[in-house]
Amino acid sequence: MLAYYFDLALRSCRRSKALTALVVLLMGCGVATCMITFAVFRVTAADPIPWKSNQLFVPQIDNFGPVHDWQGEPPILLSYTDAEAFLHARQARRQTLIYGSKWTVLPDDARRQPFSQEGDAVGRDFFAMFDAPFRYGGGWSASDDDQRAAVVVISSALNQKLFGGANSVDREINLDTHTYRIVGVLDDWNPSPRFFDVSSTFHPFSHPRQLYLPFSRAIDLQKATSGSFYCSADAPNPDLPNWDSVLHSECAWIDAWVDLPTRADVENYREYLHNYAAEQQRLGRFTWPPNVRLPNVRQWLGLHDNHVVPKASALSMIVSVSFLLICLVNVVGLMLARFMRRAPEIGVRRALGASRGAIYGQFLTEAAAIGLAGGVLGLLLTTLGMAGIGSVFEPEVARLARLDASLLLLTVLVAVAATLIAALYPTWRAAQVQPAWQLKSNG
Repeated sequence: MLAYYFDLALRSCRRSKALTALVVLLMGCGVATCMITFAVFRVTAADPIPWKSNQLFVPQIDNFGPVHDWQGEPPILLSYTDAEAFLHARQARRQTLIYGSKWTVLPDDARRQPFSQEGDAVGRDFFAMFDAPFRYGGGWSASDDDQRAAVVVISSALNQKLFGGANSVDREINLDTHTYRIVGVLDDWNPSPRFFDVSSTFHPFSHPRQLYLPFSRAIDLQKATSGSFYCSADAPNPDLPNWDSVLHSECAWIDAWVDLPTRADVENYREYLHNYAAEQQRLGRFTWPPNVRLPNVRQWLGLHDNHVVPKASALSMIVSVSFLLICLVNVVGLMLARFMRRAPEIGVRRALGASRGAIYGQFLTEAAAIGLAGGVLGLLLTTLGMAGIGSVFEPEVARLARLDASLLLLTVLVAVAATLIAALYPTWRAAQVQPAWQLKSNG
């Protein structure tokens, strides 16, 4: 019967070429618009570490006070005072502090010009916490952290640039006129978004960091942050460039992450945060009740202040879905006109014994065939649209969007499913045609 229904669908399409072409065009344009924006949205809203996102958490504490918070939410970054307190308390299995900075690389070859590279100052647990893959070597030791050792982990791209891709472990690199020993070379690694320092980089979808140095070493060198640095209006601003003033200020500029694998670990750490804030209140540093948060990766990325999902991406997704709905409304009208024009045909079929189920089967098969054609057109338009998304979205985001097999399949499935949904009401109306009325009117 399915082959027979497809044969009827093809005959109907030949008889109503204009209506068929219009429905295919509407579905192709509507679905392509959705798929292009979805390709960008799924990159910006994806979980960057799904196998571990439920055990990585960000400790937050309100050191600004209720007058200066964000709708009751504490700052997304920590002051150095709180960051160091959390680090030394060691209430988590793994923990790390992070802040971004810029470094000048001085090549050994005097003929090559120095160049600037962005890097992160991190703790030794950083690499294990975020499952960073190594091509050569590994991270530094706990004693390197304690001794503020001049060690560094570099990216594979920087290793290629400086050493031609060879194993550079135990070789030296000159950063800001200081010599560092390379302990590890990362493999290709670029989580999107770069969630672990999203609030200190301004560009969570930009290229990955090229350098990772001990947090303690960067502090010892008085290396200023290249990321966010904001202070409470009530607290005195640090006396720049006095480094001690920065460290003892209430300004927030450091990311902190903790690894809490069990629910009990999460509850214990949340209790520790509350007790720590209460202790600061008793000491007179805070004059407000404890206000702490402990979001995991997904919750962290969803915080309004992080702005991880670009507004253009979220807004365009809403607009494109709305456009598809408008297309569907028009398709419903076109399908209704298309099907009801065939009322005499339906009446004859019903008089000859066809059931309402057979009418449903015939017209829904026809709708699926038209939806398939709309999906093919949608594929072509999506391919063309993907080539031009860089003119609409930020280049850092646009370069991550991919036209892969899953998106191609989804385009066709959405087109067919949407057309079937649009055809439900017209098909129901067609199935209600009374054969006696049609035969009488034709007679």
